[in-house]
Amino acid sequence: MKYTQLGRTGLKVSRLVLGTMNFGPQTDEADSHAIMDAALDAGINFFDTANVYGWGENKGRTESIIGNWFAKGGDRRDKVVLATKVYGNMAADGEPWPNHDKLSALNIRRAVDASLKRLQTDYIDLYQFHHIDRDTPFEEIWQAIDVLVQQGKILYAGSSNFPGYKIAQANEIAARRGGTIGLVSEQCLYNLAERRAEMEVIPAAQDYGLGVIPWSPLHGGLLGGVIKKEVQGGRRASGRAADTLADPAARAQIQAYEDLLDKHGVAPGEAALAWLLTRPGVTGPIVGPRTAEQLESALRAVELELSEELLTGLDEIFPGPGPSPEAFAW
Repeated sequence: MKYTQLGRTGLKVSRLVLGTMNFGPQTDEADSHAIMDAALDAGINFFDTANVYGWGENKGRTESIIGNWFAKGGDRRDKVVLATKVYGNMAADGEPWPNHDKLSALNIRRAVDASLKRLQTDYIDLYQFHHIDRDTPFEEIWQAIDVLVQQGKILYAGSSNFPGYKIAQANEIAARRGGTIGLVSEQCLYNLAERRAEMEVIPAAQDYGLGVIPWSPLHGGLLGGVIKKEVQGGRRASGRAADTLADPAARAQIQAYEDLLDKHGVAPGEAALAWLLTRPGVTGPIVGPRTAEQLESALRAVELELSEELLTGLDEIFPGPGPSPEAFAW
């Protein structure tokens, strides 16, 4: 495994991030534990989760699965850089009592204690804001985070799904407060098929020293060889991938992608991950395996070297938007 610093921090993390969203809803606890053991054995030390994972009436289930894995001992907790998130409504019936969601100081305090209990740990390495909160000023958010850092409950704060201007606003306010390190990472939707983050989110992250952690690196399976799998009678596309393939032009684009990688003898899913690892500012993509075999495929991407010819071909099929403001001004 290869490692890098998380943004401007001294924290060293693996270039693949283990995403745990499938733990509980799609992967049972025993298999989830086996995947985490395999990830640790392979050198992956960066695990990502969220308080709402498990979904519906099972919100929090994923954190509990991870907590039970930590409780097995064997230095599991000490070896893991643990990231979780706050923002979502944790009410099982879908109707939150006032102050039981978003980023008020009260909910942050309540949510971090609940996550610590489920995770069976006394601290969280990276506590991430899952979404912007338009109703809570950053002065209040940073005050709450400062208290948690002083209490030793969290070490760093990060953002997820933030626009570029909110990254700037959050860190400018942190700088004015003094003594607050501010955001150290941004977790955003970014992959070959969805490159809008290159316009402002990633440049803002780079300027403010945030590590970029892309989620959905295969764009819901779209970049994992979905057409070839259909032809061979394998798992059919669903969700975002199925919606995209319903568009003839988009289907032709994905077919061109798969044909290019077939020509170069590279597996589509591995190429999509390897491409992200070449992008400026990217710390590492989040991989969310449902099985041990999917984890093995992701691990191969770390060692995969993409030729300049292949990188050029990928850019031709999936051209980025270009920098801001040129992407929309000229």
